[in-house]
Amino acid sequence: MRRVAFYLFYDNDGVVDDYIVYKLRKLRAHVDTIFFVSNSKIATGSLEKVEQLVDTVYCRENTGFDVWAYKESIEKFGWEELRQYDEALFLNYTFYAPIFPFSELFDSMNEANVDFWGVSAHNQISPNPFTGKGDLPFHIQSHFIAVRNKMLCSDSFYKYWHEMPMINSYEESILKHEGRFTQYFKDLGFQCAVYLDPATYNTDHPVFSEIDLTIERRSPILKRRPFFHDPVFLESQAIDVKRALDFVREKSDYDEGLIWKNLIRTTPLRTIYTNIEQLSILSDSHANSISPGLSLKRVAVIAHIYYVDMLDEIMDLVKNIPLVCSLFITTDSEEKKTQIINTLAGLSFCDFSVLVCASNFGRDTSALFITCRDVVLQGGFDYICRLHSKKSPQDGWAKASMFKRHLFENLLSSNEYVTNVLEMFEAEPWVGVAMPPAVHIGYPTLGHGWFLNRERAVDVASKIGLNVPLDIETPIATYGSMYWFRPVALRKLFEHEWKWSDFDEERYGDGDLPHVLERLITYCAQDAGFISRCIMTPAQASKNYVKLEYKVQALSSCFPSGDLREQMQIARTARFAGGVIVSLKRSIMFRFPRLAPLLRSGYRWALKK
Repeated sequence: MRRVAFYLFYDNDGVVDDYIVYKLRKLRAHVDTIFFVSNSKIATGSLEKVEQLVDTVYCRENTGFDVWAYKESIEKFGWEELRQYDEALFLNYTFYAPIFPFSELFDSMNEANVDFWGVSAHNQISPNPFTGKGDLPFHIQSHFIAVRNKMLCSDSFYKYWHEMPMINSYEESILKHEGRFTQYFKDLGFQCAVYLDPATYNTDHPVFSEIDLTIERRSPILKRRPFFHDPVFLESQAIDVKRALDFVREKSDYDEGLIWKNLIRTTPLRTIYTNIEQLSILSDSHANSISPGLSLKRVAVIAHIYYVDMLDEIMDLVKNIPLVCSLFITTDSEEKKTQIINTLAGLSFCDFSVLVCASNFGRDTSALFITCRDVVLQGGFDYICRLHSKKSPQDGWAKASMFKRHLFENLLSSNEYVTNVLEMFEAEPWVGVAMPPAVHIGYPTLGHGWFLNRERAVDVASKIGLNVPLDIETPIATYGSMYWFRPVALRKLFEHEWKWSDFDEERYGDGDLPHVLERLITYCAQDAGFISRCIMTPAQASKNYVKLEYKVQALSSCFPSGDLREQMQIARTARFAGGVIVSLKRSIMFRFPRLAPLLRSGYRWALKK
């Protein structure tokens, strides 16, 4: 069958990710001609990659959404030329493919005696969600539609596109094309079929709502949207994106790294973390033997020792690293250096160096980014574990001890545990940082993790050239400043020439540079193309989950409903109303100072009634 494919592309930065290159390469085996239409400019390096794989590259203004991109492409390609093909494909960038070989799709649909077909469809919706009345009919989804010669040559197909009005919104693109196309041509007598027929699934929109089941049944496409869709909605509908990705890994030979590379570049970090469940519970008592690849890797520990009495405790943790490692210790005085060297005399399981920081401004953070800058940039290490002698006396003994255990155990619990951490890095090259999850037992971190640090974090991120968005409400952060990392993932933070004067703060606390940098670690990794993974031991996971469940149920019981979306709406409305009342009160007190006491008295009287 002689085919032409019209492939629609859009990217805000003009970057053609490798998942698209791979898709085009695999598509080429089944089509004779590829017409690549872009609704955005294409970056130079990306354009070169595309031009090697397609017959025509057509860049246009981003008007009319995908509908007008197809309309203009057909016109530019030529109606007479189009009618020479047995089949025309209209597909776009909104899915990863082929998860399973395109040959399975085309072989199956070749057997269908139809005039047009698609990969997926959406069942009829009543009432129409865009108009509030009538129906949005059953329709093949526009991310992949195939039209055969009989329909290509028909006057009705020409009329459909020739009379297509300008599309000015997403709603119009659905009402005037995607939601209309199938029924329009069915009413004219053309027959259609769907590869992933909703009738064989359990929901109206299986490619989204049953994304895991479609992959389990060998769908050739994996839609991108569920990966970056609103986590609250996905949770409310129990849409299991992570399970779909696991099926890709287990059942397909599709390179999972293509998905991660695209998501890390385009998706907010917390959305990735939540939707794809970036928390690994790793065994601390069982591990496979060290893989050949891992055995060749160079590992280091960079530990800041301010409290020398914690040195033995930290060395007990370092002993759990299953490979020969290099230990770099920083401290703040020559006296402490001598104490550390004497304590470590005769150390056999790793080589060590002790470095004295030129200043204690910035504490463990400046010690890492200034004193150990060359260790990270020039040391040639594959993986580095960052530790420091954490006491946090300002928090009180119980909280400080719990926080310390949370960090130490989730990083270096046992030899088996550390083996599993390092093997995770080996198996998943897109992971750049591994850290304990947000501390919340005893600390008011959840929902408020930025504290007073976000404004300065935005400024520092810009200064060092991070080109990723910082999460609005709560960052994915290395709370406590201890973590495993690949040096390449944090290169920008270490390449910046920090000065001791940068850390010369009048006080140590939220809003200072160490707390800001603590929250930029993961975003630096994302900027470099890496995800950050939280890691926990089973015991720590049990402790944290139970306390977290109690917090959530206690908070949820304060609302009339247990639905998170309803709770968020109530809370935000109350916050807005409270803000209005406070603003009104302040305005009255400023504008009418003599009236304010009278109003206050009346308010108090009303409360007593």
